[in-house]
Amino acid sequence: GRCRSSCRAACLASTSPHEVKLAAAALDSLFISGMPKKLIGDKAYDSDDLDENILKKYGVEIIAPQRRGRKKPKTQDGRKLRRYKRRWKVERLFAWLQNFRRLVVRYERHADNFAAFLLLACSVILLRFILR
Repeated sequence: GRCRSSCRAACLASTSPHEVKLAAAALDSLFISGMPKKLIGDKAYDSDDLDENILKKYGVEIIAPQRRGRKKPKTQDGRKLRRYKRRWKVERLFAWLQNFRRLVVRYERHADNFAAFLLLACSVILLRFILR
């Protein structure tokens, strides 16, 4: 997968590729100087190939709960999965973004326009948080 926008704070792609295929593109589109040490994902990120590729290419460890029907032996233990409890913070941001109808309905045809409105919505959320 590849990002379709020139925005460096978010990675936008079509809805057809699976999230796992976009993980590397999302790490490539980081706007901070350093790479994170750990990446927390949901059960969709439970992939041994993804774990190896991301760790080898970026040095980032993926923390994801195991899928129920996993055939191979487990790779995550309970100690690492304690960090998964803090994933609600990211989910809360997605819930706040749902308040912006223009993002939910996706009125914009072009990815760059959508990315601009996404950054504007994130800025408004940040300003609301700071100006409390």
